[in-house]
Amino acid sequence: MKQLPPAIIDFHVHLFPDKGFDAIWAYFKNHGAEVRYKYYTPQCIDYLTGQDVGTIVYSNYAHKKGVAGPMNEWNLALLDQHPNLYCFAAYHPEDGDALDYAARMLAHPRVAGIKLHFMVQRLFAHDERLYPMYEMIMEKNKRLLLHVGNGPMGNAFVGIDQFKKVLQRYPDLPANIPHMGGYEFKAFMELLDQHPRLYLDTAYSFWPGLPFTFNLSSDYLEKHRHRILYGSDFPNVILPREGEINYLLGLDLSEEFYRLVFHGNGRRLLQESCPTD
Repeated sequence: MKQLPPAIIDFHVHLFPDKGFDAIWAYFKNHGAEVRYKYYTPQCIDYLTGQDVGTIVYSNYAHKKGVAGPMNEWNLALLDQHPNLYCFAAYHPEDGDALDYAARMLAHPRVAGIKLHFMVQRLFAHDERLYPMYEMIMEKNKRLLLHVGNGPMGNAFVGIDQFKKVLQRYPDLPANIPHMGGYEFKAFMELLDQHPRLYLDTAYSFWPGLPFTFNLSSDYLEKHRHRILYGSDFPNVILPREGEINYLLGLDLSEEFYRLVFHGNGRRLLQESCPTD
């Protein structure tokens, strides 16, 4: 079995204030799933650091108007406490000061960009109210983390057809797509050939035998090894975190694949979006 790099970059972690985690875990339970790691933020950071995660790239989101501002104040305080953290900040277009707090967040040296969860926020990626923020992201050379696939769960606001509408306007949109674009894996991977600033992350996609398991051949993974990021979705997972890592290692892909996906690609994007000089 192949080996991981000595220090992993996890590009898809969720950190919330305690009440946010409580609400998310209750949502999972109400939908018949039990979150395996009910760890609040300090425990999450300690656990991942103990699992050789050298850099944690986390996000949170504003499920309704008025949440993003306080959430981002919490984010700024957390970043000040932990130098190994990077953040995709919260945003909601119905906030009157949305662009102001976005600009403030993007000025922080360890804010990589903005997170949108279209399914939860009930927004379309092509909602014109988001266009000024997208343009700010591109102007400042930051990135987007866009939950726009329809897996593991979805609704009318997500899916490849919705996402293509925004790419028609912004073909160079610098976006990370979680869950390998599930369930439409092939369609999202094909976008990588046409849109050079798109990346996919592995979160929730590599436990074997589940409805949302990545179902394309390993050739797709090798072809796009420069455009895939490791992400765990920790702590909001229902199966052991190491199961996905072991499954990926068991595919026996190239050493370069594991070096890039678990470290190199993430490091390159952080150097671009959060330069230190």
